[in-house]
Amino acid sequence: MNRAYLDKLFTVVLAGVLAGLALAAAALPAALVFGLGVKNLMPYTALPEALKTPQPAQRSNLYANDGRTLITSFYVEDRVDVPVAEVAPVMRDAIVAAEDVRFYEHHGVDVRGVARAFTANRREGTRQGASTLTMQYVRNALAGDPRLTEEQRAAATEITVGRKIREMRYALTLERQVGKDEILGRYLNIAYFGAGAYGIAAASKRYFSTTPDRLTLAQAALLAGLVRSPADDPINGDADAAVQRRAYVLDRMVETGRVNAADAEAAKATELALKPNTTPNDCAAVPADHNDWGFFCDWFTQWWNAQPAFGENVDERQRTLRRGGWKIVSSLDPDVQAKASEQVREIYPETIARAAPTAVVQPGTGRVLAMAVNRTYGTAANPAGQQNFPNTVNQLVAGGGGITGYQAGSTFKLFALLAALESGLPLDTEFDAPRVYVTQYPVGAGPASCGGRWCPENANTYWMDGDRDMWDAFGRSVNTYFAWLTERVGADRVVEMAQRLGIVFRAPADARMAREGARSWGPFTLGVSATTPLDLAGAYAAVAAEGTWCRPTPVTSITDPAGRTVAAGNTDCRQVLDTEVARAAADASRCPVGDQSMYRRCDGGTAEELAPGLRRPVAGKTGSSERNATETVVAFTPQLSVATIAANPDDPRDAVGGGVQKRQIAAVGRILAWSLRDEPVRDFVPPGQAVAFQHTSPRTGN
Repeated sequence: MNRAYLDKLFTVVLAGVLAGLALAAAALPAALVFGLGVKNLMPYTALPEALKTPQPAQRSNLYANDGRTLITSFYVEDRVDVPVAEVAPVMRDAIVAAEDVRFYEHHGVDVRGVARAFTANRREGTRQGASTLTMQYVRNALAGDPRLTEEQRAAATEITVGRKIREMRYALTLERQVGKDEILGRYLNIAYFGAGAYGIAAASKRYFSTTPDRLTLAQAALLAGLVRSPADDPINGDADAAVQRRAYVLDRMVETGRVNAADAEAAKATELALKPNTTPNDCAAVPADHNDWGFFCDWFTQWWNAQPAFGENVDERQRTLRRGGWKIVSSLDPDVQAKASEQVREIYPETIARAAPTAVVQPGTGRVLAMAVNRTYGTAANPAGQQNFPNTVNQLVAGGGGITGYQAGSTFKLFALLAALESGLPLDTEFDAPRVYVTQYPVGAGPASCGGRWCPENANTYWMDGDRDMWDAFGRSVNTYFAWLTERVGADRVVEMAQRLGIVFRAPADARMAREGARSWGPFTLGVSATTPLDLAGAYAAVAAEGTWCRPTPVTSITDPAGRTVAAGNTDCRQVLDTEVARAAADASRCPVGDQSMYRRCDGGTAEELAPGLRRPVAGKTGSSERNATETVVAFTPQLSVATIAANPDDPRDAVGGGVQKRQIAAVGRILAWSLRDEPVRDFVPPGQAVAFQHTSPRTGN
């Protein structure tokens, strides 16, 4: 059956539907009328969900935490719905004049249009159609609904008698249930205008960098003309053809009385005056002057892909993101991000193969305010042997995608401190720390092995050896004190504490050790497991928040196209430590960074210069891995937690050296000072006397 014959048959059937049985009998052979059946020509009694509650693919927008600064968008079709009331009247008039002049007169199917098309097709052998604007909308809505299968969507545009009949019946039903203006609005939101712009909002932006409510007559006529011939878009296609289509639409608007002739002629004489504007798509399209946002954006997509609320697997979740029209207000603070990026480059410039990935986390919410690293986010070529320098899209700050992390050294002593406090040991637990301490934990050959037993030593005998309690042992980072403390509470308790505070074992060997050998993993206390700045900042943030650990999150809120808030955007927080335990750990953590504990027990620290420059209560810890292969600094206040790790992601054998830690301390201090410049000074709540000075039963709850 050829296309011309189908067109004739469609229009004949359509005439029969709308003119009634008497007219159908006069226009068609009786056998055809009765063969089709009256029932099959009647409107449907109900609409499918695709027409009842349409969900055309819309772009999702990712904003900074102010809800206005666009980071990027995600889409397969650049579309965002707008209410018909927000579309300029000239645009509404133009699309009706171009596509369906009798739109406000018919009931979904136009009898006159059918008769005209039938006559023209029979006389001229053309393929003139008679689809109303309503019928076109039905076709587009069914073809683009993401809830339908590929087969169902394909059936919406197939060239068959059945499809045309279904389309007519749905159009008749739709107009019984939905008002004309609503249908017009839906049509304008779903139509394709060429140049990758779906819907009137995207088209207004794409061609003229404006919004639908501000379109002029000339602009509206141009856009209306593109619906019939999107390949003629004046950006990538045939500008002359687009101008001719504009003139046709203007003439039709004059014929229908929507515009007077003088205004139409003036619009015809108007230059196109295009102001092309592209919508960014995906993380590689973040603004060029904010390339550093790309790493946060990349981590956001990792987070989204892990959310079961958006689909059963990663593919479904990505389809949901790119078709769902979400407004995602992220946790990224552009000011904090800018300062973090600036300070990271004070540690290492972009010309250095060594990296300083840095994360800034808000205690009590887990919201990530900044993720910075001295790299360019992108896929441009790198020198031989350099996977992540100077360009990368790998997640150097948060890990994942092959990045397992970096050793964080003595910052892991926090987990032994917490495990000991939780077991009932007080902060003033004393131990005469020797230069070398031989433990019960078996290890292989190496500098920290004494007859097959792990035997760490202190880095500075004069400054570290001797009688220590938790305050000054943590402040001075006394290795042998924490090796002894780990034996007392059990290495498995220390490992479990780290996991409880969000440390993820991404390296297979670390994950296996945590799962199968935690009881013998004494060296874990000194930070031999790979971690990331984000995990570390989140763990210390739990101490800052008095024991409330919040899963690090890149979002503040997520709303659907109807403005409804989605629960997946809520924070995920839980009390994982006894409040007194967390307060005691925060008190001891003031010692390393030059602050003073509530009980005046701090006596020396590895980053004493940090607190005086900040001039507000602060806590934290430094860490150095073996041979100074990596250097780490973590600092926190009740309002903010910052962690930075210096490492070479492409060559772990490239030891960064201890000298970089001074620059890290200064950078972390400046990030905190800048980020908190307008925030009130808040102090830590002091721990009670019991947790500071008394042995008790295990402290496992509030």
